Amino acid sequence: MPPGVVAVDTFEDFDVRLFPEEEEHVAKAVDKRRKEFTTGRHCARLALGRLGFPPVPLLPGEKRAPVWPDGVVGSITHCKGYRAAAVARTGVIRSVGIDAEPNEPNPDGVLEAVALPPELRMVAALAEANGKVCWDRLLFSAKESVYKAWFPLARAWLGFEDAEVTINPDDGTFTARVLIDPPVVDGVPLDGFTGRWMAREGFVVTAIAVPALTT
Repeated sequence: MPPGVVAVDTFEDFDVRLFPEEEEHVAKAVDKRRKEFTTGRHCARLALGRLGFPPVPLLPGEKRAPVWPDGVVGSITHCKGYRAAAVARTGVIRSVGIDAEPNEPNPDGVLEAVALPPELRMVAALAEANGKVCWDRLLFSAKESVYKAWFPLARAWLGFEDAEVTINPDDGTFTARVLIDPPVVDGVPLDGFTGRWMAREGFVVTAIAVPALTT
């Protein structure tokens, strides 16, 4: 992540106390979901603390996106064996999207459901050149990060088919081109993103940080 973004991650769950409002949200959740929610929020509060913000409830809002304190943007991700959160001040970063997945092939049918024809060809070529990275899972992760970065700005749905991702295998970057008519946010068309990726410790992770506009 670029300067100004604080990220906290963990490979284990923490038995920490939630705020009452958060506890109410997961009161009926299965154990897996409860652990994801609890540790993800714990990571987020640690990251917020490093920005100078006190602990606050972080409740799901529209489309289940976390509601951050005023002046903060952020993103939370979790998968089996890994949890992470990234936050930044709005004067530095406009939006953040992070996602982590096991470095394992997608379940049957997922790639075909999320990938456009050029992406299918790209994944096949990447897999032939380097079999150590599950490129289909990395593509899925990148599209998840795209949506997480998109939604707080556009406040609208973006389907898997609405953005085309290009992964650069050499420098750990990817780009996403929005294929629908882009909304104009703060005078700028929201027509694409640039992110970074890595494959390490049995996971693939992707991240996007949209810089604040300069005057």
